[in-house]
Amino acid sequence: MASSLTSAIRALARTLLALPLALLLLASFGAPAQAAQWTTDQLTVPADADGSLVTFTEQEIRTGRKLFNNSCGECHAGGITKTNHNVGLDPETLALATPARDNVAALVDYMKDPTSYDGEYSISDVHPSIRSSDIFVKMRDLDDEDLRDMAGYMLVAPKVQGLQWGGGKIYF
Repeated sequence: MASSLTSAIRALARTLLALPLALLLLASFGAPAQAAQWTTDQLTVPADADGSLVTFTEQEIRTGRKLFNNSCGECHAGGITKTNHNVGLDPETLALATPARDNVAALVDYMKDPTSYDGEYSISDVHPSIRSSDIFVKMRDLDDEDLRDMAGYMLVAPKVQGLQWGGGKIYF
């Protein structure tokens, strides 16, 4: 009987010694992970060519990223252009296009009916767009709000990712 009592006391002592460690681990690793918060400055981008600004929500940017990756990511992963490495989605390249594509309205317009970089002719027969959604089926179900969220993501991404957005092979 003394032997079983001794065993029970030892088991209780081991449990009591392990409890603080378990609580410490739970407090350290059991808490939900906190995602990085984007600043208002990062979420604010040009709305149109006249210089007005729009601030997106984090949820709109997450939605835009998901839609972008699904609809455009095959050729534009990380903001590059796999078919033409000279024309990426970085802010400088977007600003130098004709017309400039460095604002939400211009990017939405482009996704509806894309033109060559110099703006001289339509490229909707070779570039996915709403206009060519009969050929590029991933564009069929996108509405104006989806296009707006995708444009917001493309303009917020370089603010968050820096040179990696549109940076090409050196970052991938």
